Amino acid sequence: MAQIKKARQGLRVSKALLAQSGLRPRKRLGQHFLEDPATINQIIQASHLDTNDVVVEIGAGLGALTIPILPHISHAVAIEKDPLLLNILQQRLTLEQKKKVTFISGDVLKFDFKEPFNAFRKKIRVLGNLPYNISSPLLEKLISNRGCIKDAILMLQYELAQRMIALPKGKDYGSLSILSQYHACISPLIKIERDAFYPKPKVDSMVLKFDFEKPYPLRAESEGSFRSVVKAAFSHRRKTILNSLERGIASLPREIITEALTQCLIDPKRRAETLTIDEYIRLSSLITPHKTMP
Repeated sequence: MAQIKKARQGLRVSKALLAQSGLRPRKRLGQHFLEDPATINQIIQASHLDTNDVVVEIGAGLGALTIPILPHISHAVAIEKDPLLLNILQQRLTLEQKKKVTFISGDVLKFDFKEPFNAFRKKIRVLGNLPYNISSPLLEKLISNRGCIKDAILMLQYELAQRMIALPKGKDYGSLSILSQYHACISPLIKIERDAFYPKPKVDSMVLKFDFEKPYPLRAESEGSFRSVVKAAFSHRRKTILNSLERGIASLPREIITEALTQCLIDPKRRAETLTIDEYIRLSSLITPHKTMP
């Protein structure tokens, strides 16, 4: 994984563009504008964009990524919640550049990812810097739409990114780690220091690649059951796996859960963060909120 060091040469662009329009970054929208040229170039290189790609950009902002990716792709769908920023972006583009962009003013959580998939008849690629307050629901939305998404290259707060790629027995390993890694092969690409943004956030960021075409090789009999078991296991993280599942899946008696753990060769005294994805998959085939063992 590459690490971007401080490079201040581009950090006045966003401030100047906003000042020209009489605007300031809006904290409630989580607006932190990526500016550092070295960081932007690194992200583009790590994304391995293709001239046939259709890219949905989440939080296009002032176009820090939108503009430089256009020569490398077929079409961009630029989603921006703040219409004032979208207006500035449109003004920055040439007529030829605008022909390659579909502008969407609105909440990405309400965006239908199937629309560009159907319009261009190909899987889309997703690129963006996710505000912390919508990271989890947006990731769930991407997972639910993985059938029409090839991959997603996302900038996340560093601590959240660490949870995504965490392995068993680590303090960051949890239900988010398991469910994310189950649906996509996740690769850390770049660590970005907070100095690369304006205004500077309180934490560093990391760029992760979610390859939805390479999910976890072992598949659950029921993804719904798998999700339920994983969520229940971490519902009482400090308790044993037996006690967590008993409390998290109230519809199943303790004896059935104990028997399922025994059949999976899982010590009931282990804690949720010590179980591997394989173990959760096997366990989910035996216990679910709606199924009892024979």
